Amino acid sequence: MPTPVQTQLALPPRAAKRPVSATHHGVTLTDDYAWLRAPNWQEVMRDPTVLDAEIRAYLEAENAYTEAAMSDTRGLQGTLFQEMKARIKEDDSSVPSPDGPWEYYSTTITGGQYARICRRPRGGGSETILLDGNTEAEGKAYWSMGAMAHSHDHRLLAYGVDDKGSELYTVRIRDLATGRDLGDAIPDTRGAVVWAQDNATIFYVRLDENHRPMAVYRHTVGTPSSADTLVYEEDDIGFYVGVGSSQSGKLIVIDVHDHQTNEAWLIDADHPAGAPRLVCARRTGHEYGVEHAVLPGGDRLIITTNSGMAEDFRICSAPIDAPAEANWQELVAHKPGRLILETGVLKGHMVRLEREDGLPRIVIHRFADGATHTIAFDEEAYGLGLSTGYEFDTMAIRFTYSSMTTPAQVFDYDVETRGRTLRKTQEIPSGHLIADYVTRRLFAPAKDGELVPVTLLYRKSTPLDGSAPLFLYGYGSYGISMPASFSTTRLSLVDRGFIFAIAHVRGGKDKGYRWYTGGKHKTKLNTFTDFIAAGEFLVAQGFTKRGRIVANGGSAGGMLMGACANMAPDLFLGIIADVPFVDVLNTMLDKDLPLTPPEWPEWGNPIESAENFAIIKSYSPYDNVAAKAYPAIFAYGGLTDPRVTYWEPAKWVAKLREKKTDSNLLVLKTNMSAGHGGASGRFEALKEVAVDYAFALKVAGLLNAEI
Repeated sequence: MPTPVQTQLALPPRAAKRPVSATHHGVTLTDDYAWLRAPNWQEVMRDPTVLDAEIRAYLEAENAYTEAAMSDTRGLQGTLFQEMKARIKEDDSSVPSPDGPWEYYSTTITGGQYARICRRPRGGGSETILLDGNTEAEGKAYWSMGAMAHSHDHRLLAYGVDDKGSELYTVRIRDLATGRDLGDAIPDTRGAVVWAQDNATIFYVRLDENHRPMAVYRHTVGTPSSADTLVYEEDDIGFYVGVGSSQSGKLIVIDVHDHQTNEAWLIDADHPAGAPRLVCARRTGHEYGVEHAVLPGGDRLIITTNSGMAEDFRICSAPIDAPAEANWQELVAHKPGRLILETGVLKGHMVRLEREDGLPRIVIHRFADGATHTIAFDEEAYGLGLSTGYEFDTMAIRFTYSSMTTPAQVFDYDVETRGRTLRKTQEIPSGHLIADYVTRRLFAPAKDGELVPVTLLYRKSTPLDGSAPLFLYGYGSYGISMPASFSTTRLSLVDRGFIFAIAHVRGGKDKGYRWYTGGKHKTKLNTFTDFIAAGEFLVAQGFTKRGRIVANGGSAGGMLMGACANMAPDLFLGIIADVPFVDVLNTMLDKDLPLTPPEWPEWGNPIESAENFAIIKSYSPYDNVAAKAYPAIFAYGGLTDPRVTYWEPAKWVAKLREKKTDSNLLVLKTNMSAGHGGASGRFEALKEVAVDYAFALKVAGLLNAEI
């Protein structure tokens, strides 16, 4: 006989319907589940215990139902977790990065959830642990370290910590001689810290009461944060601010930006009390970034810009004391289809990461004579990361290479001799035979004839006769590209017979900047139809069958999941939506939410424009849930998530429960002590992946699949 608890959980929770109506542009929207948004959400971000009791009860009821509905996967979840954990070298360390007399790196220890920040004398020697995340996180349900920066004289370490998942970081400063934190505690920051050259001044970004990064402050070590000086404050709530520094350390750079426009302000790091100087005033659609170079003719700014119709960006230089756009001189011309992703500057060289034909590469430019060369790679699909380290007067850069089958390799590269030194290969303690796997790059025809890149990973032994289930991942927003890089976790699916695929849909920059603009704002539907086209192409090519695809995406990729579930539900067997941005229209109509105003260039402003209202309403997943059959759906949210608020997946699931006509599994899991990134510890994060994959295997009928 079932226990009372089992009987109670036999049916899923049903959220109460309390209609709230509002009219925009002559259209009335009625939201039955608006009550799930806590009126005091700002307080909840800082203290989750103040969440309304009725809302908490509903979320916890959904969690209990999910636990019961997934109870037959508990053993599998444990197996998956152990597999994924076994692929991680628990006692590992990063490749040390030199800076003057020291080199800095991070280590992990067996059983440790968090990294330790360390240093040792340059070239080797006795290790000093500067900060141990495991010790710092003791007794906390959530703990995450933001950015950190050591002072130029190596005496102090500034770092940010978030202990709620709300991305409200408290900055602290540690004396590295004693290992103790000073009295400086700066709350409600974005976590990033930049040191001036005097080793006594830091710059940081403070968040306002609506969780927006709107102001840069200057702090003097040893003084209370209440005495900090406001350096720059942005008045337009559609723009955010960030702070960084040039590679040379000579410039503090304040960046003011939305998703299509920015401007930069500079402060001389040798004179931190000086007023910021504007490089180029913002104008809609103009994006640029600045670096500092020491050239034979004097100090110059290196400016990567899309000005002059350079959609995929070009690189210019300008006098550091006269940076106005009229003085920009072109160094690297624009080439359509070759997107310049990142520009780094060393004392004698410029290094850029670019992408063409969907693949990244690194190009070295010598300032002395303008000579260039490219670092090339052979695989047909791969991921590439670039780092210029801490130092400016150096010939060394570092890059990380991997593919869907090849574990990450870290190389140091001499930009003059072109010597390439392998510093580290990612170890898979449980073993990994590259020859057992296949990675491929295919191109799926979209509705309008564009070719959508699709990267595949599968075991050589997997039958390609349509019988295999397929896991299809996508994102497609903000110009973020999905690298074809190595992942230890996805092997657990592939080893059980899944084909793993990444659809590089429009909205990312995988095929240049036009790939981004072709999937944003008025062309946003292309993101969804590209993803559907990729799935249909893989069916047509015999990799899987219609209705045998499990789709996955998170955040804006979760919006992709919701839209595709509405548009082509029969294509998918299951949908896994992690922190899904599914209540798009209501969120974009609420200018008080943290991310809304800066998001208008990405999605459109439905408050001011009837056209934008209609476009968003046409695809917003929550607004388009209908009385029809849906695939099995797993939705995940975080209570303190400031990016995709917890009520978005909660409302979506509530409406799906009301409307859908099928009996397929529909579950919602809300992490009550985490935010956008999920659990903070490296092993706890693996447990969340294990739940996702267990759901995929469950709906695919592979709970007991052998590997």
